[in-house]
Amino acid sequence: MARSGDPRDPVDWVTRAADDAIRHAGGEETLAAGGTVTVASGASPSGPIHLGNLREFLTVHFVAEELRRRGLRTRHLHSWDDYDRFRKVPAGVDPAWSQHIGRPLSAVPDPWECHDSWAEHFKAPLRDSLATLGVEMEEISQTEMYRAGRYRTQILTAAERRGDIERILARYRTKAAPAPTSDEEAAALADSVADADDQPGIGAGDLARFPFKPYCRECGRDTTDATAYDDATHELAYSCSSCGYAGSTNLATQDEGKLVWKVDWPMRWAFEGVDFEPGGLDHATPGSSYTVGKEIVKEIYGGRAPSFVAYAFVGVAGMAKMSSSRGGVPTAADALRILEAPILRWLYVRRQPKQAFNIEFGPEVVRLYDEWDALGRKAGDPDRRDPQVLAYERAASTAAAGRLPTPPVVVPFRVLSSVADVTAGSADQISRIVSDVGHAHDSVADLEPRLSRAMAWTADFVDPEDRTVVRESPDLARLGSLTDTEARWLELLLANLPAEADLEAVTAVVYGVPKLAHGLDVDAAPTEAVKADQKAFFRLLYNLLVDKDRGPRLPTLVLALGPERVRTLLSR
Repeated sequence: MARSGDPRDPVDWVTRAADDAIRHAGGEETLAAGGTVTVASGASPSGPIHLGNLREFLTVHFVAEELRRRGLRTRHLHSWDDYDRFRKVPAGVDPAWSQHIGRPLSAVPDPWECHDSWAEHFKAPLRDSLATLGVEMEEISQTEMYRAGRYRTQILTAAERRGDIERILARYRTKAAPAPTSDEEAAALADSVADADDQPGIGAGDLARFPFKPYCRECGRDTTDATAYDDATHELAYSCSSCGYAGSTNLATQDEGKLVWKVDWPMRWAFEGVDFEPGGLDHATPGSSYTVGKEIVKEIYGGRAPSFVAYAFVGVAGMAKMSSSRGGVPTAADALRILEAPILRWLYVRRQPKQAFNIEFGPEVVRLYDEWDALGRKAGDPDRRDPQVLAYERAASTAAAGRLPTPPVVVPFRVLSSVADVTAGSADQISRIVSDVGHAHDSVADLEPRLSRAMAWTADFVDPEDRTVVRESPDLARLGSLTDTEARWLELLLANLPAEADLEAVTAVVYGVPKLAHGLDVDAAPTEAVKADQKAFFRLLYNLLVDKDRGPRLPTLVLALGPERVRTLLSR
């Protein structure tokens, strides 16, 4: 069985994680006989599924893809933790929604009234983005699993073994997690559920931290405390601090709550037979979910913790750590308006999971596209295989869909965005100018999906002060104060400007004018004096054309404006 798609492939974090998952699943011989590798992700749809959350999905996806490329039957299982409690009302939502705090996310109404619940409101856009990113997974709703009684046996086991569970939890309770190293990390930990459900209730003895939390039958909240449990009948008595209700639920026949997080997660490892599952660094600290779960799954459920990688935070340059409970944070859909799907995938796969990074939507986007295009050219050479090329290939295609959408005609992003800036985002004009600057294509469709992303980036992320606004009429005052040298430059430019759009010819004229003014040929090597004059000439053209000292590449700008408009703006 091939280790990867190409035997010459270097080993990267994906390869190692896939190897670990195979070992956990019993080895290649067992799998070759018909076994399945189960890799799992999970997310709580408590708010927008932002670019930090996306790392959970993509980390598992890339491992699943490597397993599929090896010909192994693979299941990417994703659990929606929509039976988790609604914890707080984010900014921008009616404060009256605080009445739902403590209820399952799947039971909280959608304040925007476009989906059946709060949970579905945030699942839907992420599903669309994952489809664009080529991520295929089997989705499970924890609300449906719990409400259908699928975990009754496991719940009864937890109740019966509550003393053993508390002994495990107590052993780790005093182990403090390392202090956050940044404000960004501190904000993330404040929203984390890694150490949730570990506070005592009002019950006494072994009921103080009962491993099952009922949702109140009267008000639907989890603000309940166990008051009595009968091991023979499985009847759990509780009281609700929100509405005052006191009653009971039967763990063997009724489905009105869920296991606390630190028991719920390892229970599911055993129930689903998970072989690999990542988690944020907050889940791997001493005493947190994964470290405790390894013992609970073994001692309580007779299972084995999956192979695990911890991943670091993903931020957005210029913003605090993204928190789904705060609203207004960039999501995968936001990023896909600017970045082609393979490029967004590449940002995650090219780094070790433990490496934190920021995603930028500012000027860095231009450099990012240049780097991606250069890597694509390198990947085209079969003799140049290294970890960078392997990351490119993982990002560019999937086992099911093949190569993800890229433009048939690859035009540098900096060219498209520059032309979009000058033309105020007219796709047809951009298409014409792009052809003029040497990127022949048959239609606008040949430039997609990059063209739309360049237009969106220029419109939404280029600072207004950096936008190019072409003058509507000549600057007569400046034209009237030209020096003799400046007047000569403009005269030479207008005399030699080609009537037909041609990037090479326009470039030769724009750079050649100061040479001609010094009596040199346009093809001559520039002297130091010519270089100084070129800088002054370019600044003059920017002043007269766009009222700035700098702007898009002048040959591109001249082609975008056309010879007639250039003549108008440079003449009195």
